[in-house]
Parts: sequence; C-alpha cells; structure tokens
Amino acid sequence: MEYGLIGLVILALDIWALLSVWNSGATTGVKIAWTIGIIIFPLVGLLVWFFAGPRGNRATAL
Repeated sequence: MEYGLIGLVILALDIWALLSVWNSGATTGVKIAWTIGIIIFPLVGLLVWFFAGPRGNRATAL
C-alpha cells in the first residue's frame, strides 16, 4: 500500500516538474530534453530537474 502512495506522490511531482519546464523561458529543444529525462527517469529526473532544471518565468539576478 505504501508503495502505491509513494508512486502517486512521485507522479504528482513529475507532473508539476513537467508543467514548470514547459512554462519556463527555455528553448523548445531544452524543454523537450527535460521532458524526456523526467518521463524516462521519474525519480532521478525529478531530482536533477529540481536542482539544475530550467525555472519558471522568474527574473534571475546576475
């Protein structure tokens, strides 16, 4: 039972990550690459996206 709940949480977070990627200001090629990575490797892709992925439409300071 707990594995099913963990799977649903990961699925929800992956959907959130995909929406964030597609709402970011990154180029289409980068968006497609992140999407493929998140779909093929749900947990690892989510973690990598969280730390290194494109962010939403937020201003970044240089």
